[in-house]
Amino acid sequence: MKIPTLFKEYIWLIETINRAGKITFAEINEQWKQKEESGGLEFSRTTFNRHRDAIMDMFGVIIECDRRDGYRYYIENKEVLEEDSVQNWLFSTLSVSNMMDENISLQHRILLESIPSGDQLLQQIIKAMRDGRRIMITYRRYGAASANSFSAEPYCVKLFRRRWYVLVKLTRPHYHEDGKDGESFFSIFSLDRIEQIELQKTKFTIDPAFDAAAYFNECFGVVVADGTKPERIVLRAYGLEPHYLRDLPLHQSQRELETTEEYTDFELVMRPTTDFKAHLMSRGRWLQVISPQWLANEIQEWLQEALDTYQNSQKTQEK
Repeated sequence: MKIPTLFKEYIWLIETINRAGKITFAEINEQWKQKEESGGLEFSRTTFNRHRDAIMDMFGVIIECDRRDGYRYYIENKEVLEEDSVQNWLFSTLSVSNMMDENISLQHRILLESIPSGDQLLQQIIKAMRDGRRIMITYRRYGAASANSFSAEPYCVKLFRRRWYVLVKLTRPHYHEDGKDGESFFSIFSLDRIEQIELQKTKFTIDPAFDAAAYFNECFGVVVADGTKPERIVLRAYGLEPHYLRDLPLHQSQRELETTEEYTDFELVMRPTTDFKAHLMSRGRWLQVISPQWLANEIQEWLQEALDTYQNSQKTQEK
């Protein structure tokens, strides 16, 4: 993806200030003149101020000046560059794209993960969200003989494990599930299972009390409305797993309880939904559930079933 020159300058300015911690305008200007794109020209004060305003509007990054410390500039809210936000995701994406654009000869040695969801579908959903318009979704569930179509109100989109999901509000009987006719409820759908999306003329007004981040706050991923209640979970991590968990926490509630030479215990307060259980399974012997006991028992049963599958397969091959 080619990035317009202006965006490249925004990214360069953020990274230059963030890397330095604090830096004067003269030092920024000197580093700018060393870039090939500058052509040796000065980075004017007017351009700098315009970029500061644009960076604030686009990425939510505040560049402040410490007059008491030699008029040096710094990023006041560095946490914005670390949190899960659209601005940070956009900045990270543009930053990587910019880096690849500047090192085009190395592109065959920079490997990325693809997201198997159509950009066109995502664009349509975001447009519907922006305009407050309902969408007609044609969706085929895994294992279904045919697709179903229904009208929905798009509330938010979420990226999880290389898949885009859309959270919509449905009203029975537009979408047939158990419950009262006319009752509204939320449901989430993977974009890679959507066959078609049509923007409808019908408008809708999003619930002003809806908070997308709060809606998923107690969850591991995208499973929300399965009736699982949040509870305290203690996990015991072995080997190198504690390091992975410290660098990439499983949930925002995660905190470290105890560390020994053999293991580290972590506490989480969240909903132990199916996608969370699947992650625990994927970590095998490196991650053990200490509590609640029912969750430990269930993971043990799943692991035993997996072991039985392998053993039965091996017996079949030996015959």
